[in-house]
Amino acid sequence: MFGLAYRMLGSAAEAEDVVQDAYLRWSGTDRDHIDRPGAWLAKVVTNLCLNRLTSARARREQYPGPWLPEPVVTEDAALGPLESAERRDAVSMALLVLLERLTPTERAVYVLREAFAYSHREIAGVLDISEANSRQLHRRAAARVASAETRFTERDERRHRELVESFVAAAREGNLAALERTLAADVVWVSDGGGVVSAARRPIEGRDKVVRFLGGLLKGDVNALRMEWRELNGAPALLGWSGSTLAAVASFVVRDGAIATVHNILNPQKLAFLERRLSHSGGPAGSQR
Repeated sequence: MFGLAYRMLGSAAEAEDVVQDAYLRWSGTDRDHIDRPGAWLAKVVTNLCLNRLTSARARREQYPGPWLPEPVVTEDAALGPLESAERRDAVSMALLVLLERLTPTERAVYVLREAFAYSHREIAGVLDISEANSRQLHRRAAARVASAETRFTERDERRHRELVESFVAAAREGNLAALERTLAADVVWVSDGGGVVSAARRPIEGRDKVVRFLGGLLKGDVNALRMEWRELNGAPALLGWSGSTLAAVASFVVRDGAIATVHNILNPQKLAFLERRLSHSGGPAGSQR
């Protein structure tokens, strides 16, 4: 239920609320009349998410600067088994950003079909639509996210981490030339500060602009952060800690041997769920200076 709600909403905190609401409905229902509990719960969770997405779209249009999903640890199978590249891709930060382009119903069809392998007959039952409409919505949704270049092979994933480690080492040393070599010519840097902390209000596009931006950033206190690797949303991500406070999370899209996109989450409200989850599992681990 959490995995479905998170994929629908892009918010771990809201997904938890949806699961709680679904549980309350389940507790107050005569279960003798429910033949298929899994289908019943999927329908309840999906419809609760659809209700939230309607208001969320309006809020996100007013959001200060770029909106990014909340990061979630996937090492503990919180979003279900991710044993294949396709399943990891289905929860990647890049794909969740693309899902924001879809209407709520398109998103529901896409998630149920792609992430949970529901048949169009099952999706029709969940959403109270026809099978033909489900197929049409899925084709439309798939076409709108087809431009995503976020899929990685196992070998690419190892290269992904090596490349990001080179990026971090160059940043630590303040070596802008080495930093530049890790970036694609059309790299995009997206920061989500939510108007709560200082962050670029627009995506920064192009290698030269990103390097200039990072040059200014490195003059600040970024080197005071303790860095940690974790698997977030199915891929290696970099966490920056200031003492016991999670201050930043960066995820990277790698394409053709270079960093193509950086999603940098700074909004403390977006990091609260992850920080709480990590504190329950023993806090930062595998950190590096």
